[in-house]
Amino acid sequence: MKHFLDNNFLLTTETSRLLYHDYAKKMPVIDYHCHLPPAEIAEDINFKNLTHAWLYGDHYKWRAMRTNGVDEKFITGSNSSDWEKFERWAATVPYTLRNPLYHWTHLELQRYFDINVILNGHSAKRVFEEANALLSTKEYSTRGLLRKMNVKVVCTTDDPLDDLRYHKKISDDGFGVKVYPAFRPDKAMTVNNVSAFNDYVNKLAAVANTEISNFDTYLGALKKRHDFFNEMGCKVSDHGLERIYADDFTLADIKNIFVELRAGKQISGEDQRKFQSAMLLFFAEWDHEKGWVQQYHLGALRNNNKRMLSQLGPDTGWDSIGDFAQAEALAKFLNTLDENNKLAKTIIYNLNPADNEVMATMIGNYNDGSVAGKIQWGSGWWFLDQKDGMTRQINALSNMGLLSRFVGMLTDSRSFLSYPRHEYFRRILCNIFGEEIESGELPNDIEWTGKIIEDICYNNAKNYFELDEQMR
Repeated sequence: MKHFLDNNFLLTTETSRLLYHDYAKKMPVIDYHCHLPPAEIAEDINFKNLTHAWLYGDHYKWRAMRTNGVDEKFITGSNSSDWEKFERWAATVPYTLRNPLYHWTHLELQRYFDINVILNGHSAKRVFEEANALLSTKEYSTRGLLRKMNVKVVCTTDDPLDDLRYHKKISDDGFGVKVYPAFRPDKAMTVNNVSAFNDYVNKLAAVANTEISNFDTYLGALKKRHDFFNEMGCKVSDHGLERIYADDFTLADIKNIFVELRAGKQISGEDQRKFQSAMLLFFAEWDHEKGWVQQYHLGALRNNNKRMLSQLGPDTGWDSIGDFAQAEALAKFLNTLDENNKLAKTIIYNLNPADNEVMATMIGNYNDGSVAGKIQWGSGWWFLDQKDGMTRQINALSNMGLLSRFVGMLTDSRSFLSYPRHEYFRRILCNIFGEEIESGELPNDIEWTGKIIEDICYNNAKNYFELDEQMR
């Protein structure tokens, strides 16, 4: 019987082990989409303790703790200590068997802290104290943690209003890891809450130092921010949407809708979709103009628990997979850009696994030979970044596209301790190839297969995002 999380974890054949240990393991990490706070990198903070590093803001763990019957005061409450929170998490971990949290938790303890015990209520104190002792050292600052995992590039997620001062500090400091902003303008096109939208417009006017009197000046202010992000080294945009909006509209429609919004009027669902459709096209055209990569995260049904949303706010663990129709509008949107020769390099992510084959085939419609893998289907995302979700994504992409041109894994995480997820993906990837080589489904050409593995783990992303050649 194999030991849990040993050196050959998830690697079931000799060939799988060879591919992982000789090819995948050594490759650096490009984390082209995450939610790490740039302020914490710029200030190179040390976390107060393992709870601070591990549990603050991690709604994956919060959902598990709630399901396990942990009171909210020991999850997000302000009247419980960090030790009390950690103690409840440690007691929850044994109940996460077969959830990816079980693997991630123990991978992170091993890779960052060289702690090889199973975390539970009995081992909690020892783990907490050992990890805390390391977290207080210089080598375990935020920058140290990134270096420890061989991270070369991080793309954060940033609102157009952000002044990017922390990105500038990181760049000026000469930190070896490249930290780029990503332009995420979701709030600039979310018009179901008129008051919130108008507040956003007012803030935009102040940040852009521009009077916004109509739609043209609104668009001009956003373009000014887009230009600023580009000057600050931005290479990617990102959108978190239920689905792509591609309703027909005229510019006159959008100008009139904007007037109504600024007057505080609630607009119809049809007008909301028209406005969002227009904004998506404008953003996409700017991305193409600058040679950015645009990303679309589709299919989350967010903030389902209104009672807890009112107490804790968004991104606190009340989201789920949505069952939105995706294909028709996505095709229309991409086709509109392609017809006008304004389709940038694009990565599309789906949250509903029922859409896997839709996405795997959709990307082939707009790959035009100008760039290898110009249109990408993103890795298993959010609820799908686990063993089964990754395997299904890899298999669908293999069956209907070119896995060899895939730009690979990302963390999509708010945690500096999440980078073993790249290892998790790489082990799964190598095992798929290794098993098929040993079954005779693929040739026993280790050198070529190893090259493909290295490309998926690192080289494809480096080339796709046109990153500095000196990163290796």
